[in-house]
Amino acid sequence: MANRRKNNRSKEKETDWQERVVQIRRVTKVVKGGKKLSFRAIVVIGNEKGQVGVGVGKASDVIGAVRKGVADGKKHIVEVPLTKSNSIPHPTYGVGTGAKVMMRPAAPGTGVIAGGAVRTVLELAGVQNILAKQLGSDNPLSNARAAVSALAALRTFADVAEERGISIEKLYS
Repeated sequence: MANRRKNNRSKEKETDWQERVVQIRRVTKVVKGGKKLSFRAIVVIGNEKGQVGVGVGKASDVIGAVRKGVADGKKHIVEVPLTKSNSIPHPTYGVGTGAKVMMRPAAPGTGVIAGGAVRTVLELAGVQNILAKQLGSDNPLSNARAAVSALAALRTFADVAEERGISIEKLYS
């Protein structure tokens, strides 16, 4: 019995998914008896190999909120096409509520030039060379969602060629 439990734990640790808590907020709901206190956690989950997701969890304790946030993040995972230089294939723009995020590919050695929640999303997606700018709202949840929508809008040359029904060589000419 104890041996089986150890095996389960080792399997959990071997996964390449990383999770980072972007924000924990104490929120209250006014009810008839007074104020009900709960916590909201914004969690970014990614494997640094082109997959990333943003999740939100709410619970009466912080640990429960983070756990729910991770589960929500796993449900909202997007694939990010990365180039050989661990950058994005083309400039992109994403919108999430009042936040707008602009992203541009960068030369090798540039690093991740981004701030706040957008930086966390890009790092966990596995992007290593990129320029990003948050425009509009400074809300971490909106900016994280805008970053994910920008990454979801990315397409590779192969995708575009396949969509148009032509070869990649014809796409260049």
